[in-house]
Amino acid sequence: MVLRYFRRTVWIFSFTIASLIFAQNDKDYEKLREAMVKTQIESRGVKDEDVLSVMRDVPRHLFIDESLWPKAYSDGPLPIGHGQTISQPYIVAFMTELLRPDTHHMVLEIGTGSGYQAAVLAKLVHHVYTIEIVPELGRNAKAALKRLGYDNISVRVGDGYKGWPEEEPFDRIIVTAAPEKVPEALVDQLKPGGRMVLPVGPRWWGQDLLVIEKDERGKVVRKNTIPVRFVPMVRQEERKN
Repeated sequence: MVLRYFRRTVWIFSFTIASLIFAQNDKDYEKLREAMVKTQIESRGVKDEDVLSVMRDVPRHLFIDESLWPKAYSDGPLPIGHGQTISQPYIVAFMTELLRPDTHHMVLEIGTGSGYQAAVLAKLVHHVYTIEIVPELGRNAKAALKRLGYDNISVRVGDGYKGWPEEEPFDRIIVTAAPEKVPEALVDQLKPGGRMVLPVGPRWWGQDLLVIEKDERGKVVRKNTIPVRFVPMVRQEERKN
C-alpha cells in the first residue's frame, strides 16, 4: 500500500513537471498563470474576481527578458535592468485589489518599470497614465504595451514626484516605488472621492504599504496595510547626480 502510494505520488509529480515544461516549450503559459493565481494570490487572501481574472490573463513573461521566462510565474520579483524589478505577482494583485479600480476610472501610475502593472490595470479601468523616470525602461515598456495591443495606456518618461498635472484629477493613483514621504503633488492630483496606494518609508527596508483616501470635501485619510520592500522612488535631480 505504501509503495503504491509512493509510486502514485512520483507519477503525479513527474506529470506536473512535464506539463510545465511542455507549456514553456509551446509558449503556453496559461497553466502556469492559473497555478500562480491559486497558490500565490488566492491562497493569500486576494478575493476580487476581476483582479484574479486579469492576473490569469496578462502574460507576465512578455514583460521580462526571455532568459527569465522560466521564472516568470514564480513567487517573487525579477530584475528588469537599471536596478529595477518587476514586482512579485501577489503584490501586483494585492495593490490592484486595494486600489478598487472601476471601468470608468482614470488612473495614474508612478513607476512604469516593465509595464506589467499598467497592463493589469488597463484591463480594469478606462485609461492608465504611467510615468517612468528611467528613459530606457519607459521606451521598452511603451514598445511592449503597444506590441501587445494595449491602446488605453499613455507612457511618459519623467519625474513621478510631479505627477501628470495636464491630466489631473485622477480617480486612482498607484505608486510602485517607495518615496520616504508621500509626495504632496500626488495627493493634490487625486480626485475627491479618490484612492491612492503606495509604499512609503526608508530606502530598502522599513516600508509600509499605505492606502490614502480623499473624501468629497478634500479631507485625506491614511491607513497602513502590510510591510513591504520596494525599490526607492527617486527624483529627477537624483538621476542627474
